[in-house]
Amino acid sequence: MPAGRPILIVHDETALRETLAEQLSVDGEFEIAEADSVAEAERMLTAKDARYDAVILDVGLPDGDGRDLCQKLRRLGLKMPIIILTGSDDDVDVVRGLEAGANDYIIKPFRLAVLLARLRRQLSIFENSEDAFFPIGPYVFRPASKLLEERAKNKRIRLTEKEAAILKYLYRAGTRPVARQVLLNEVWGYNAAVTTHTLETHIYRLRQKIEADPTNACLLITEGGGYRLDPRGTGVPPV
Repeated sequence: MPAGRPILIVHDETALRETLAEQLSVDGEFEIAEADSVAEAERMLTAKDARYDAVILDVGLPDGDGRDLCQKLRRLGLKMPIIILTGSDDDVDVVRGLEAGANDYIIKPFRLAVLLARLRRQLSIFENSEDAFFPIGPYVFRPASKLLEERAKNKRIRLTEKEAAILKYLYRAGTRPVARQVLLNEVWGYNAAVTTHTLETHIYRLRQKIEADPTNACLLITEGGGYRLDPRGTGVPPV
């Protein structure tokens, strides 16, 4: 089963934070990290190898205001969806949060189903926006444009729709390999006329485009009866 999508929950109430983390990760859709302060959240989000698809951010933190952190993250160029949690329904507070760069604003207490629906919606919107980009080896991958950019060489690689979909799904899967049949179903749908040979052909062509040595793949790895994307480009299995 692929790894869940990485989400950071920033909240200083331990019981609420841990409950949210447990409930959001129960079916494997999300992989949750936790922070209880502005300082810890900023450190985690700006770390060299940080990868978070979204942030759930409380307003009232012990060392600062979540909206100020949101604004700072936007200034630093972090584009992932940020959903702010607050106990206030005052219009001024809501407007301030949205002006700070938040994508959505949820008033406590709230139902988990509502948070899930809004989180999924924001992730979907972001993935299909021009702002969405993911580091893969020497490249910056822009799913909406079906484009890989190698800025050091001023090089651009155009991808087909299926190639972009393969990369996007494997990136979501994190460090775990995705079985051929799972990847086939996710990219082509449940189509009996499409076989794993079709997938293998696309993988072969994709490697020709992105690998320095397609015969010794370091980015798009064959593993565990399927494929794994190594955004670091090392080709070394994860620990």
